[in-house]
Amino acid sequence: GCITQIFFLHFFGGTEIFLLVVMAYDRYVAICKPLHYTVIMSRRVCGLLVGAAWVGACCILWQTFLIFQLPFCGAKVLDHYFCDVHPVLKLACSDTFLIGTLIIANGGSISAVAFVLLMASYVVILHSLRSQTADGRRKALSTCVSHVAVVSLFFIPCSFVYLRPCVTLPADKIVAVFYTVVTPLLN
Repeated sequence: GCITQIFFLHFFGGTEIFLLVVMAYDRYVAICKPLHYTVIMSRRVCGLLVGAAWVGACCILWQTFLIFQLPFCGAKVLDHYFCDVHPVLKLACSDTFLIGTLIIANGGSISAVAFVLLMASYVVILHSLRSQTADGRRKALSTCVSHVAVVSLFFIPCSFVYLRPCVTLPADKIVAVFYTVVTPLLN
């Protein structure tokens, strides 16, 4: 049951990372190419982008398979709200250094690529706003502010939890609430 929970947590979390990138692309098209928006963001393209987000999330899932092969012994009680990678690694009877390093490398590279794509999208949007009127800039920025807030509330806590060595800290529980409850509600 715990491994299943990790699987779905990371699958839907990974999907959310890629959907945030897709949403940034959508805002880029809406602001920088408004007259071409309906042609560029057709139903087919939207379906392909959502499909790409689901496929991209599958890149994160191999972490679940790494954990599944670990031997567990002793008390099987987690000090966390749900089954997650770091607390489960703490329960393993074998050395988890290599698996922890692979998990950080995988999660870190996917997060870094997604974050760079997000930032590139907003840099292009901000650059294109120089030629807009004050009212056009205000409208464009009001469109982007909510997305930037959700991206920040998702990436900052996830970076705190997943882009560090595999140790559990007391703050992990509070931080987990942000990326599992608060961010999806705001989105």
